[in-house]
Amino acid sequence: MELYIIRHAQSANNVIEDIAGYESQRVPDPPLTELGLEQAQLVADYLAGNLQPMTLKGPNGRVYNYGAGGLPKLTHLYCSAMHRALQTTQPIAQALNLIPEVWLELHEQGGIFLQESTGIVGYPGMTRSQILESFTDYKLPDTITEQGWWKPESGYEDVAVTMGRAVHVATNLRQRAQGSNGQNERIGIVTHGTFIDLLMKALLNMLPGDFTSFNHNNTAITRIDFKESGRLALRYVNRTAHLPSEMVS
Repeated sequence: MELYIIRHAQSANNVIEDIAGYESQRVPDPPLTELGLEQAQLVADYLAGNLQPMTLKGPNGRVYNYGAGGLPKLTHLYCSAMHRALQTTQPIAQALNLIPEVWLELHEQGGIFLQESTGIVGYPGMTRSQILESFTDYKLPDTITEQGWWKPESGYEDVAVTMGRAVHVATNLRQRAQGSNGQNERIGIVTHGTFIDLLMKALLNMLPGDFTSFNHNNTAITRIDFKESGRLALRYVNRTAHLPSEMVS
């Protein structure tokens, strides 16, 4: 089984530069920026093999070709229920003619919240009808209702809880790879920076611990192969070959 981990495109919260005033400018469930929408389309075109071929030289001097026909077609596409992930997934699904499925456990660490003057305030996230209004063909779990999908009383999700969630997703993927059709699947997941870091550590048996970070740019792709033996092969990390240098964020 091949797993393609894709970070969402640039969101409104990603471009807040005033660290001191960050919390006052932050929104609980930000949409993509104009640059983010362009990034999402480019990663979709890349995954579909619709970009012009490009040649890059690696640090070892070897020449690598990317672009048209560079990746095999995904068989399944999943994303978190956060707005920026839903938006990033949309052009990918259209380019690959796939019906995306929302996998709630893929959401970012922290959940849907804001730091108010009175403390952390949780928000419910998009409701079922709000999601389906803009993302009509997405497959949603029953747990996304008209009350949203994040429990406001949960407030802020601690990183230790996120680690447990990452372990659960990693276990699900390992089990799926060992299933009857697992080795024929190519799965794409659109998720978030901190969760990607923890998911990769969970897959590579590096949790708990914060001595290593797997950082990802917006729409960067990481590929991990699951072998029939149960072993994993980390093929590449944080690939942004589909983006011109000025669009990497």
